[in-house]
Amino acid sequence: MVDRRSVKRILAQLPYTVELYWHLVQRHKPWQAHFSLDLLEPVLPDAVRHAEAHARRVSPGANIFIFASLHFWIEYAALLGVALAGQGHQVTLAFLPYATWDKPVEKFDLRRQNLYARQVLSIARPLLQVQSLLDVSPFSKVLPPELEAAVDEVSVFDAQYTLQVEDISREESVYELRYERNREAALNARAWLMAHKPDVVIVPNGTIQEMGVVYRVARHLNLPTVTFEFSDQRERIWLAQDSEIMRHDTGDLWAVRGHEPLDEHKFQQLKDLYAARVEAKTWKNFTRQWQETPTEGGESVRKKLELDDRPVILLATNVLGDSLTLGRQVFSKSMAEWIEKTVRYFAERQDVQLVIRVHPGEVLTHGTSMVDVIKAALEEIPDHIRMVEPEEKINTYDILDITDLGLVYSTTVGLEMSMRGIPVIVAGQTHYRNRGFTSDPTTWEMYFSTLDEKLADLDSAQLTQEQVELAWRYAYLFFFVYPKPFPWHLLDLKEDIQTRPMDFVLSEEGKARYGETFDYLAGKPLEW
Repeated sequence: MVDRRSVKRILAQLPYTVELYWHLVQRHKPWQAHFSLDLLEPVLPDAVRHAEAHARRVSPGANIFIFASLHFWIEYAALLGVALAGQGHQVTLAFLPYATWDKPVEKFDLRRQNLYARQVLSIARPLLQVQSLLDVSPFSKVLPPELEAAVDEVSVFDAQYTLQVEDISREESVYELRYERNREAALNARAWLMAHKPDVVIVPNGTIQEMGVVYRVARHLNLPTVTFEFSDQRERIWLAQDSEIMRHDTGDLWAVRGHEPLDEHKFQQLKDLYAARVEAKTWKNFTRQWQETPTEGGESVRKKLELDDRPVILLATNVLGDSLTLGRQVFSKSMAEWIEKTVRYFAERQDVQLVIRVHPGEVLTHGTSMVDVIKAALEEIPDHIRMVEPEEKINTYDILDITDLGLVYSTTVGLEMSMRGIPVIVAGQTHYRNRGFTSDPTTWEMYFSTLDEKLADLDSAQLTQEQVELAWRYAYLFFFVYPKPFPWHLLDLKEDIQTRPMDFVLSEEGKARYGETFDYLAGKPLEW
């Protein structure tokens, strides 16, 4: 007996069979699939109506290409595109109709999802030109070597992100799946972009999955490109021009405003935010609670960890596979290698105590734990090395109270230690590296010589008042200036589009709040 899946595979190979099934059967039935635009469908007609009314009153703007994959990003990109069209821009919304990035999909189902997405998005015509990249026929099946390398790199990132491991052999099924999809996206996006040459390309994230590939294709073609993502603040967006936003390149911001002292109001803002982080509370429009365990004080945690009076060195880890760790190597081949060599170094240093704070976020992950990396690096963990495992009810900021030197890869804890005057050695490529308040080795030799130097005189290693002030100024800029005002957050889109609908966003009040950010998305050079 031929099963349903086999029938689908046969039908998917025949021209127009899926389209015929769609028009005769599927479009008359309720759509029930994981790939769903059910958040977008009810709000899109009103959004388009209001945007059309605004578009009639403004001059023509830029020719903008927006790309998204995965249904939730497509919903967000559609509303973003309608808002930009309402400001006079000519917008093409391109998409790939995938429900997941890590699971295969039958071609029959993918084509059905494509037809469904085109039907929903057709509500936005003529404000948006809707283009499925599945419907683009590339003029060549060959990519330039630079783009072949980019497809491989993004596919490795995707496998690391999915499996939450750093060492990828390229024989993993998820790598093979991601490579196939990423390469097809690169071929089709390159063909469309070369034919149409938009003024600006907008892509979410820009590091992983098809979005990462399309970003690299656009940059390869020297097209102005904007990437964006979301922090843990409501009504805020991160965006970068001609750069991956998850790299958090704050260089221009720091160059322009890094010299500005904090006035009392700004200082209090940052102080209140930092206090909330320490006390395991949320604060104002920040949605994240950075700790689950309330603070107990440094001496309490010293007793809990059974530490003596020897100096305390804190090594704070990241979660493997997090976007903030992908491709962040400076001198080590991976974060795990840096940790392995560091714990071996400290195994021989009984004059100090090493506390390894394994990221609490690991309780939500399934990949390699830094706990396992550390245990594999040392046959036996000596008494002067204490590992705080992810589930342990210890507030990281209590450990900072007794820390004499910090070691980090890319975690924000390194910035917060600097704000306390604690010297920090940064091993990975993080946004606050080389800002004047951390030690930033670029080779293993420099790393270990810096460690030797700091440990030889920890009192002299403590940051100067000027360096502490630099860290506070940087923290203020990163938390309060780097994120730009924006009406909708990806995770709160359903609530946000009701609270701040399209008509408000395009009104004079909405323009006063968010207009500059929309201009940056449309290609106006960022000003800090």
